[in-house]
Amino acid sequence: MSSSWATMFRALRHPAYRRWAVADFTSVTGAWMQNLALNWLVLTATGSAGLLGVSLVCQTVPGMLLASWAGAVADRWPARRVLVVTQSLHALLALGLAAVAAGHAPLPAVYALAVGSGIVTAFDGPALGRFGSQLVGRDDLSNALGLGSILSSGGRILGMSLAGALVGVTGEPMLFVLNALSFVGVLAVILRIRPHELYELARSTAERSGAMAGVRYVLGHRPMVALFALSFVLSSLGRNYQITMAAMSNGPLGAGAAGYGALSVVFAVGTIVGGFVSAAFRELTVKLLLGMALLTSVLQMVGGVVPGMVAFALVLLPIAAGAVVLDTAVSTRVQLDSAEDMRGRVLSAKAMVTAASGAVGGTALGWLSQFAGPAHALVLAGAVTTAATLAAWAWLAWMPQRRELAPETRWVRLAEDDGPAVDLQLRQVVRADEAEAEPVGAGAVPAGALRSGTRESTVDGPPSAGVAGAKSTG
Repeated sequence: MSSSWATMFRALRHPAYRRWAVADFTSVTGAWMQNLALNWLVLTATGSAGLLGVSLVCQTVPGMLLASWAGAVADRWPARRVLVVTQSLHALLALGLAAVAAGHAPLPAVYALAVGSGIVTAFDGPALGRFGSQLVGRDDLSNALGLGSILSSGGRILGMSLAGALVGVTGEPMLFVLNALSFVGVLAVILRIRPHELYELARSTAERSGAMAGVRYVLGHRPMVALFALSFVLSSLGRNYQITMAAMSNGPLGAGAAGYGALSVVFAVGTIVGGFVSAAFRELTVKLLLGMALLTSVLQMVGGVVPGMVAFALVLLPIAAGAVVLDTAVSTRVQLDSAEDMRGRVLSAKAMVTAASGAVGGTALGWLSQFAGPAHALVLAGAVTTAATLAAWAWLAWMPQRRELAPETRWVRLAEDDGPAVDLQLRQVVRADEAEAEPVGAGAVPAGALRSGTRESTVDGPPSAGVAGAKSTG
């Protein structure tokens, strides 16, 4: 294998990660099959897009309310133990949806299961992040996150394609059953991976445990606050492409449903390209992050003024690729540049920012598209995100906490982490997953999250958590 290809796929040299990646792809595929089945079930039962939105809210709100406590649990308890419980619950909830769909139960039953899925997902995501990071070393985390975005994008395309082909033949219940079965693969991999294959990761001590300790840590980490603020603006006004693509297709481009479908394919291809680009970088730096934020913002403004469907698609492709590189860089930096024993709570804070930005941005862009026109909405939103990126760049340059960094690392890292750490050599996790959750004074390699699960999101998709992104939603 050539050096460049070896660099792009270097996370695969870890046997535990290879097994995890296979389970992840299967899991993400099942998640998207269930997403389509659930949306179709609610829509055909009610005929109301508004009631469909309620089911999405039922899945999202618990995560926003419970994120801080879920992160504290992930930082305190062995990740494998938490994941065995959460992944099993996800499988049971999927079977519950299958029973509800087959029995034509009333809509409140569907909403109740959606709420249950949201609650489980809140605790599942941070634990997946911590567990995923134990599969690879610190130097390979960004590569694993990039490969995870490729798996998430591929699973999204395959899952939606299979669901579209099967829903008319088997009905929604079978899609829920298939999703439940996909969790079996994840559980099998979690249980098969032995402690000596994992990198250590610090768990919080009694003094640093709890939700409020996490809140204080995040708010006291000024560079991370700046990054979260920028991510909120970018995700609100520069990530809701499902809305802007639909509005442009139905409006200025005059391409209708067929055009929207074609743009969705272009966008999906762009996300896969972005995953490969992310994986090719040896390190995803703060400078790269800010550069990609600026590039995608400017391209968004260009997208609002280019004429015709083909030109818009040509602009959309690098936007999608750049957005994935940006999101992967954000996930990498908030994990590598924070204290290991706070990692679950940091990932939970990031998930809250993502969820809030999706809710705010969807409404804002929809309103802008309706009253100012889709093209003007793109230009205005791009101008705001460009200004926000430049402001964040200046803020990070000014911060005393960052001026203390060595010149050669100032635009590589957000800040020096201040948590417990050990050397980065692979060593046995002395029965960490079998031990009781007791204070641990040392850890090792940082946590990973993407699906970005999770679900951390890559762009416009169900999030993934864990370096490879095993599914964290039902």
